[in-house]
Amino acid sequence: MALSHIKADKPDLPVLLFSAFDNSALLAQGIAMGANGFVPKTCTKDELVQTVRTVVAGEDAWPDKALRSGRGSLRTPRLEGNIEVALSQREGEVLRKTALGLTNKQIAEELDIDYTTVQLYIHQLLRKIGLVDRTQAALWAVRNGLV
Repeated sequence: MALSHIKADKPDLPVLLFSAFDNSALLAQGIAMGANGFVPKTCTKDELVQTVRTVVAGEDAWPDKALRSGRGSLRTPRLEGNIEVALSQREGEVLRKTALGLTNKQIAEELDIDYTTVQLYIHQLLRKIGLVDRTQAALWAVRNGLV
């Protein structure tokens, strides 16, 4: 996906996905990689212009259906109660740095790994822990004494 290359070069650049495919796996990947919104090719000119303006203004622009399907595909079922999650050493390092507020690019530089590898680790972390975004993962790390 071109998004990983764009975010590697310009991590703060707002990116809007524009596609003919309303595929939850692709949307989930876009969410995990830091896209700021999605517009289907079937949208009207006015919808496209408004969505671009929203993203350029620094806000996310995920249609409810896209957000539900995309984020839903990142989730894994969670068991009730306090469970232990087996994280690799590298996943733990990425999670700690995420909780400290580092961007994917900063994490990649500090750990001397590729930016897309950091994205993969974060995606795996979210799936393993059963959370949907970096903020929740950071809170989880703090609550579980990892930082």
